[in-house]
Amino acid sequence: MQVTFRNRKLEKCFEKHKHAIRAWGDAVARKYVERINLIQVAADFDELCRLPALRCHLLKGDRKGQYGISLTGFWRLIITVHGEHLEIVCVEEVSKHYDD
Repeated sequence: MQVTFRNRKLEKCFEKHKHAIRAWGDAVARKYVERINLIQVAADFDELCRLPALRCHLLKGDRKGQYGISLTGFWRLIITVHGEHLEIVCVEEVSKHYDD
């Protein structure tokens, strides 16, 4: 699958691990890169959703049309899926679910 990023910061965090560590800490940074690599090698969105470790789920409310993928604990990767055959994933943000 093709991966795009909503902004340059998210792309830099994928390309340079130290940027991701600075933004979210080591554990979340590692999972962020790992999840994006999994998205890139997935054949299609259905395959991505079938990977139990990702816990990919459709979001509701203000985030209707977006999907959440588990990173660690309360942290999740927020994505949208585009394209005629749902082959383009856009990384929207890294969010701390139930932010305190």
